[in-house]
Amino acid sequence: MTITSVFVLFSITWFMVLFLALQINIKTQADFGEVVAGTHASAPENFDLKKRLWITTGISIPLCAMIVTTLVSGWVTLDMFSFFSVIEN
Repeated sequence: MTITSVFVLFSITWFMVLFLALQINIKTQADFGEVVAGTHASAPENFDLKKRLWITTGISIPLCAMIVTTLVSGWVTLDMFSFFSVIEN
C-alpha cells in the first residue's frame, strides 16, 4: 500500500466521520425558543466547528490505522471476495 493510498483512505475515512459528527448533539434555535428573524428554526444555535474537526481527526486516525493494518497484514485480501459471481449466475 503506497503513501498515496493511505492518504486517500484517510481522507475518505475523515470525511465519513465528519459527516456523522456534524449531526451529533445539535441544538437548534427552535430548541431554545429564540428564532432569529430571517433564519430557519432548525438553524443551529451553538455550533463549534473547530471542536468537531478535532474530534473527527481524533477518531479518524486510529480508525484509518486499523483499516491499513488489516489490509497490509493480509487478514483481508481481494481473493476473499467474488466480484464476478453475480455476473456469472
